[in-house]
Amino acid sequence: MGPMDDFHDLLRRVRAGNAEAVAELVHRYEPEVRRVIHMRLTQPQLRRLIDSEDICQSVFAAFFIHLALGEYQFEGPDQLFRLLLTMAQNKLRDQFRRHRAARRDGQLTVGEVALQRCADTAPTPSRVAASRDLLQRVLALLPAPERHLAEQRCLGRDWGELAGELHAEPDAVRMRLRRALNRVLNELGLEGPGDL
Repeated sequence: MGPMDDFHDLLRRVRAGNAEAVAELVHRYEPEVRRVIHMRLTQPQLRRLIDSEDICQSVFAAFFIHLALGEYQFEGPDQLFRLLLTMAQNKLRDQFRRHRAARRDGQLTVGEVALQRCADTAPTPSRVAASRDLLQRVLALLPAPERHLAEQRCLGRDWGELAGELHAEPDAVRMRLRRALNRVLNELGLEGPGDL
């Protein structure tokens, strides 16, 4: 088995909810993603409020849900890494905006924001991915037509096949599922607009 076969096998096992595969993927990519996040946290006051680990957990939680639902197809590890970095940059940008808006609106003091961050009990990415509970919650909240699309993608059906059944373009079907999925993830607090 070559490196590309190993990579695709790892993704297949992660999609299937294999906890060891999830841990391996996180082990491979998390240090570099966290390093990039940390490097972008240049303002000392924001560094006290935003933790690179929190951003990293949020990135992997959203990533594993999208991956399990068949949203992503990767040609290689570099493409996966670039996606994770883009997600991290978007989440970091959203956190900057939230903190700036909270301070500007006078809603929260710096101390209150720090206390909220400390009280955050978000699960680790490996627990999110290993637990089918979250995936089931996401599927349950999707409208029936989009739930059917997600389930079919989980079974490995491609966009062309699904689009043919719906008499639509593959990209239109893919975007329909992505929009519905983003609404559900936002509702669950796992992802905000612009995270992907």
